[in-house]
Amino acid sequence: MADIIDIQQHQTIEEFKLNLEEQLPDLDANKDGFIDLHELKDALNQVGFKLAGYQVREMIDEFKSKQRTAHQGKLNLEEFETLCLDLKSKDVASTFKTVVSKKENLETLGGMSSISSEGTTHSVRLEEQLAFSDWINSNLGHDKDLQHLLPIDSEGKRLYLSIKDGILLCKIINHSCPDTIDERAINKKNLTVYREFENLTLALVSSQAIGCNIVNIDAHDLAKGKPHLVLGLLWQIIRIGLFSHITLDSCPGLAGLLFDNERLEDLMKMSPEAILLRWVNHHLERAGISRRCTNFQSDIVDSEIYSHLLKQIAGNDADVNLDALREADLQQRAEIMLQQAAKLNCRSFLTPQDVVNGVYKLNLAFVANLFNNHPGLDKPEQIEGLESIEETREEKTYRNWMNSMGVSPHVNWLYSDLADGLVIFQLFDVIKPGIVNWSKVHKRFTPLRKFMEKLENCNYAVDLGKQLKFSLVGIAGQDLNDGNATLTLALIWQLMRAYTLSILSRLANTGNPIIEKEIVQWVNNRLADAGKQSQLRNFNDPAIADGKIVIDLIDAIKEGSINYELVRTSGTQEDNLANAKYAISMARKIGARVYALPEDITEVKPKMVMTVFACMMALDYVPNMDSVDQNNHNSAAANSNNSN
Repeated sequence: MADIIDIQQHQTIEEFKLNLEEQLPDLDANKDGFIDLHELKDALNQVGFKLAGYQVREMIDEFKSKQRTAHQGKLNLEEFETLCLDLKSKDVASTFKTVVSKKENLETLGGMSSISSEGTTHSVRLEEQLAFSDWINSNLGHDKDLQHLLPIDSEGKRLYLSIKDGILLCKIINHSCPDTIDERAINKKNLTVYREFENLTLALVSSQAIGCNIVNIDAHDLAKGKPHLVLGLLWQIIRIGLFSHITLDSCPGLAGLLFDNERLEDLMKMSPEAILLRWVNHHLERAGISRRCTNFQSDIVDSEIYSHLLKQIAGNDADVNLDALREADLQQRAEIMLQQAAKLNCRSFLTPQDVVNGVYKLNLAFVANLFNNHPGLDKPEQIEGLESIEETREEKTYRNWMNSMGVSPHVNWLYSDLADGLVIFQLFDVIKPGIVNWSKVHKRFTPLRKFMEKLENCNYAVDLGKQLKFSLVGIAGQDLNDGNATLTLALIWQLMRAYTLSILSRLANTGNPIIEKEIVQWVNNRLADAGKQSQLRNFNDPAIADGKIVIDLIDAIKEGSINYELVRTSGTQEDNLANAKYAISMARKIGARVYALPEDITEVKPKMVMTVFACMMALDYVPNMDSVDQNNHNSAAANSNNSN
């Protein structure tokens, strides 16, 4: 039992660490890599530590007396992170046994993994199980294809069984990112174990295409209903859907959150979490409330901020009130507050206990859902410069690809999040493990030299590209550092191309890199061998536009997989797009890790078209690329860890 508690303690601290790393960039207001000691109390408060003034003063005195920091009067972000982890470790150690004994938050599962006989256990957050099950029931309960699965029981125990046939997971993905999966590709009838596995593969590869990191998950894990993996994937999918609307394109009123000295670019640089915090505080200010929200953990446990927020964003006819604030008991207060949220049809993700416990993920989801349904922001008459910074289809594809690689920090806007080079180095290390000399990389930036250090990183990134024979004429580190859109995209495309071809070359194992001409030749050989009439001249071939070449190739790779009654032949734009949607989903269903969108096929975008055919060519060497990709990621992670 002691071993299990130790494992669960470690997992709790690791989850806190991930949340902390998401918040660190927002704590560093002036982006100099430091937190002034006189701001330490506020910074700790923002990440969930409500400490008395004397306790913080003792910490500051200790830092000064022991000279634990080399920078007088300041902590760098790494030192601050260490301090927070120390505090969390002490907190967890003192409270965890009580929590486990009461089984309020965690359920320990053994025997769920291939190495469980060696004592491996995983902790399942019961509040997440409950919240996600309730969200699924509320949002998908009406779907006729899910009548055999929904509603999930009130405790969420049937959640993992409901995932097993893959239909529900496909529907969740389409709810978060509409039209990601063509419903015609989902096996809905005559479900055998094999046809269920096809659905799970379709869902898993599609989730990667929208930016989920699935490196440690495969369809077998989902079929077995491994709870910690199912919950982890569900959170990624739901989070992507919730955050997809926190954009200027979806909500132009966000421009009203800018401060006087800020531009639209500054809003684009902010994480969705930071935007939500600003949104909450905007409404608190409009409500005449002096209190401000700095985090979605300790600051919301008394329901006061939530109560004022709900009252402010509700219309007068919603009958939302502040009755919760008259209740002294925090759990009862949270229940009354959530009853007000229900009046806005927004009682999602949270139980009163989740509010009182300050459960980060679920409170974040609750606020994001409030924003999506009741933003309460005035739409400006005109937003100058919006067209120039709206995310393009190409940019979104690249961003999803990077995030699916598990880069840190999460990429929200290409031109700010790549400007220090760190994400680019991680991608290089995935493409060619060991190519990055991490001792040459600035991972933390000092106040006086941060601009030069980031530029040095970008210069080194360009040098690495040249080592890989990228075409970088006219591209310098300064262009990446400045966020030059055209030149940054040129580098990103070559990174994605190199990644795709590197997987193909490793699988082919010929000792020589695969080139585009070989892919075209392979496509035509495959089509001819299967007796198909389609042929591919090059990746600019106008014949690609109706999707039939891709469809025929899928059927050549996996005979009988295509239902040709669904393939349209008129050649109209509408029918071509329908074919392309079917082709993309069917390619993913047979395991091809396609990031391209249907429009890339109908518009014959040669770059993305190449990746489609390359991913399908990879299937000829290994039916499932999970093992190769897993080894690749593990190697990159090991190199990165060794560098720290």
